[in-house]
Amino acid sequence: MWCARRIIGDDPFFGVILVDDLIHARIPCMKQLAEAHAETGGNIVAVMEVAPEETRKYGVITPGREAGRCIEIESFVEKPEPERAPSRYAVIGRYLLSSRIFSILEDLPPGAGGEIQLTDAMARLLDEQSFYGLRFEGRRFDCGDRLGYLEAIVAFALERDDLAARFHAALRRYL
Repeated sequence: MWCARRIIGDDPFFGVILVDDLIHARIPCMKQLAEAHAETGGNIVAVMEVAPEETRKYGVITPGREAGRCIEIESFVEKPEPERAPSRYAVIGRYLLSSRIFSILEDLPPGAGGEIQLTDAMARLLDEQSFYGLRFEGRRFDCGDRLGYLEAIVAFALERDDLAARFHAALRRYL
């Protein structure tokens, strides 16, 4: 993301799409975030509820006030153990962020894994600007996981008129 700062320039907000999260939705997730941003004026991240034992795999929010599908974020906790998780709302790889994040990243010391962590920068930005989690509409596939990647391929192929019948027949040969 740091490499994109020159392209974003003076734009007040920009979108981030993490490629290992594939979201299939009637209304694209980024459009949903943009609509929520138009209503709130704040930074927006996509969130979804996960099973308690999965909180250790995600950044999790401490939720505040809720309005419709938007949840005010009070804090971010990176990969908490289930018993320490402030909620089951995990941050998913779609963000609409203030370009102010770049000046925070510039001065941020390395965090977990000895790397500059975007989550740490977002936590600092939260001290200055409002943040909201949007419970997006759609289905998320974790393509960073082999099974999630394969499931995404199957789901998308079976929805296509030009592939569904032939793909279904191909799957039956293996089942």
